Amino acid sequence: MRRRLLLVLLTFSVLAVAGFAAPLLRATAAERTQQLVLARTADLDRFAALADHAFATGDTTQLIIETGRYTELYGEPLVVVDANRAPVVETGGMRAAEVADLIDKALRNELAGPVPWLRPWSEVELIRYRPVGDGTRVTGAVVLRASVQHATQDITGRWALIAAGALSALVVCGLLAWVLARWVLRPLADLRAGVRAVGAGSRRSQVPVDAGPPELRELAVSFNRMSEAVADADEQRRRLVADASHQLRNPMAALRLRVDALERRITPEGTNTYRSALDEVARLESLLDRLLALATADRGPESTVEPSEIDAVASDRIQAWRAAAEAAGIRFADTRLDQAETDIPAHDLAQILDILLDNAIKYAGRGTTVTVRCEAGPRSCALTVSDTGSGLSDAEISLAAQRFWRAGRHRGSRGSGLGLAIADRLVSARGGSLRIEPVRPHGLSVRVELPVRGDA
Repeated sequence: MRRRLLLVLLTFSVLAVAGFAAPLLRATAAERTQQLVLARTADLDRFAALADHAFATGDTTQLIIETGRYTELYGEPLVVVDANRAPVVETGGMRAAEVADLIDKALRNELAGPVPWLRPWSEVELIRYRPVGDGTRVTGAVVLRASVQHATQDITGRWALIAAGALSALVVCGLLAWVLARWVLRPLADLRAGVRAVGAGSRRSQVPVDAGPPELRELAVSFNRMSEAVADADEQRRRLVADASHQLRNPMAALRLRVDALERRITPEGTNTYRSALDEVARLESLLDRLLALATADRGPESTVEPSEIDAVASDRIQAWRAAAEAAGIRFADTRLDQAETDIPAHDLAQILDILLDNAIKYAGRGTTVTVRCEAGPRSCALTVSDTGSGLSDAEISLAAQRFWRAGRHRGSRGSGLGLAIADRLVSARGGSLRIEPVRPHGLSVRVELPVRGDA
């Protein structure tokens, strides 16, 4: 938006400056052209008067002397003829035959026409003529070829000054446009940053309310109020989930005790039903634990935490899950664990890895391989857990991190559908990202980008 606004303001500035500069350029050129024409017209009038006197007295000495001095001084040739077209004066190498048509016009008492205004690149010489006589009787003609070099040099200098002034005006207008655009758009940039922060999960994101036009200030105040309302609503939702999870744990524990106490009283015919009830109780306990973990993840990151070593936590969790993997017929492939530190707490990082490894072991299937890699970069570390199982389709991958979502073929297995949602929330709360990708020819990979120490 800043570019578009600057483009509009600069375009208006260029048009405004051009609207002032163009008439000045034309007026300057026309004025200097008029000065040249008036000066040469006055010279022609003077030589016409000398020629008229010379023709009347028959003495052309003074005329020849004056025209010679003029040509020597200014370098502009002259031709003077009598009424019979006979050359009287020819200076500067110009001959009467060269300007015969102009001499004919002068002898017919025709006046020279207007002169188009000169430009810095004009090179055509200016030829002017004047009849000799008293207006009713023409006794000869005077033709003058004037140089436009000095006039064009003057026009060039004046145009250069006008161009310099126009350029300075454009620079000033550009600076003013930049300041105006910054003043107008800075609140919008703050609002954009605030919206992105809210979208990324930041709580109570606030923007400055003392900059920009009054309308944008009012919008900033409204955004801050909205951010507060969203944060309050989110906090109430989180508390509701956490409180509900806590409150349900006690009845669930009591239910577990009562169900366990019934074990010795179950008849052989009711054993299957009893075991199904135990599985459902275990599933409810797992769901409550995951809901509580999700509420904790939604709380956001702690203000100060001890850094954790990603490779050490990953190695520890691999060892912890190795027995479960072997029991499920799954093999851990050779792992690559680069050394890296992150600002994510070790317990949160361990919980993320537990979720990813649990999903891989649970759904990959017997005879598959699970690979864990930790690849450190200059500003982030990629922690990847991949398997060679059946994987998910593209449509299922787009839904996998949603809360309570489970693939149709996995609905009968244990799980709550909250694991990846919890992992994604824990990662994004610290400025990281979680991405689920297919593995070719088959399998699934979960890639977690973690900010390294100092870049969180």
